[in-house]
Amino acid sequence: MAATEDTAAPATGAAQPRKRVLGLLDVTLFMVSAILVVDQLTATAAIGVSSIGWWVLLIVIFFVPSALITAELATTYPDQGGIYSWVLRAFGRKMAARTTYWYWVNVGMWMPSVYLLFTGVMVALFWGSASVFDQCLVAIGLVWLTVLVTSRTLDVSKNVTGVSAALKAVIILSIAVGSVVFAVRHGSANSFAFSDMLPKFSVAKTFLPVIVYQLMGFELVSSMSEEMKRPERNVPRAIGVSGGVIAVLYILGTLGILLALPVSQIGLTEGLVETFKAIFSGSSGLVWILSLGVMATYFGNMVTWAMGANKAAAEAAAAGELPALLGREGKKGTPIWALVATGAIATVVLLGAAIFIKSQDSLYFAIFAASSAIFLLPYLLMYPAVIRLRHMDPSTSRPFRIPGGTTVLWLCTLLTTAIIFVSLILFMWTPGEPIDWSYTGPLFAIVGVAVVAGELIVGYCFRHQPPEPAPTGGSSTPTGGPTPSLDKPGLAASVVQPPEPREGGPR
Repeated sequence: MAATEDTAAPATGAAQPRKRVLGLLDVTLFMVSAILVVDQLTATAAIGVSSIGWWVLLIVIFFVPSALITAELATTYPDQGGIYSWVLRAFGRKMAARTTYWYWVNVGMWMPSVYLLFTGVMVALFWGSASVFDQCLVAIGLVWLTVLVTSRTLDVSKNVTGVSAALKAVIILSIAVGSVVFAVRHGSANSFAFSDMLPKFSVAKTFLPVIVYQLMGFELVSSMSEEMKRPERNVPRAIGVSGGVIAVLYILGTLGILLALPVSQIGLTEGLVETFKAIFSGSSGLVWILSLGVMATYFGNMVTWAMGANKAAAEAAAAGELPALLGREGKKGTPIWALVATGAIATVVLLGAAIFIKSQDSLYFAIFAASSAIFLLPYLLMYPAVIRLRHMDPSTSRPFRIPGGTTVLWLCTLLTTAIIFVSLILFMWTPGEPIDWSYTGPLFAIVGVAVVAGELIVGYCFRHQPPEPAPTGGSSTPTGGPTPSLDKPGLAASVVQPPEPREGGPR
């Protein structure tokens, strides 16, 4: 079956062609749903009024460079697998396998923290007597509901992400508008002098990496490039539109919480509901509606990330670089066993952490910080990949290039990589603070087990791979780069022979 505008040629060994079902609007909404997370707004607001200055600074020196790098990589190499394919081309198979493992396993580790926020909303609304263990049981149920939804076709799952993106915008705008009205009537809950809004590291070091975390994810949709319509045209446009929307909404949401609640009263898991109660104190019905909307966005966000990360894992598994089970697709064409494994990891993390950590906020942030530390690792490879590929593969057409020449290219790469590295440290250790091992111990244990397990899994897969066949006369690799395997289902053709530019794409 020939590939058309609505179908992509199947990966080698795949059962059927992939349908191109994601148009420009779908890709834009997917990016908004992936990057715009209301669940961390309370952690950001807990920095204080100086968080506004941090938002502006990090949007300029991190968000924009990250968007430019992703746009170049995604349009130059629109391969199924996204970040896996880019790291594969730049740094070889083992680093690509590690990258995809980290990217995939972090979702299973992060999902528990998001669903603990979900139960935190329930506690604030009507379940005040719930124990931490009770909330963990509900979170486990939500984990497996996510697995069920994402095991359906992409047509079904993309509708969830679209609704989630719209709900997030409505919720944040409600907070922004409502808080301004609240401040006019009752006064602001915090001082907003210009000096107060300037970035201050001394008060931000605990939650500063959370802002960086909230600005990541442009690349996620590229794990489904073969299911997009004209990715070389639509990805840069979607990044531009979604990036502007996301930046504005994050600042408005943080500003709204700080107008309504004193910094000392902002809770990590129940802060959004408390904000609704402060702003809309005369309308309990509206508080309930917005709170239910928040819970829906938590679910939608997990569907988005489970879709993207498991697609990337399936491509690596099909190439023999992760366990073959993760690459097996169900009847709907979704990586069902990778999804099941994600659900199992989330369940183990929830039950294991709940044994040691009894405070809801501490349990939530320990799991969140551990998953985020793993989540940051792939970006230490993805951002430098853009320079590596410019050097080793200069002849491939780049529908989008980072403007400003080599100087801006290096500046974008150095800024993004350095900020990721600093954030990684801050997630694991807060400078100047005493170590509480009842909290830090489980955090280090979760990260350590995840990293060691990844090394064992990747090492086993590479030791048990069949020998690679010798390259055929018609194959070529990018000059100076690692030689990719020619028997890699799904990625062999596109990695060995860079894709031809499509007509009509931006130049």
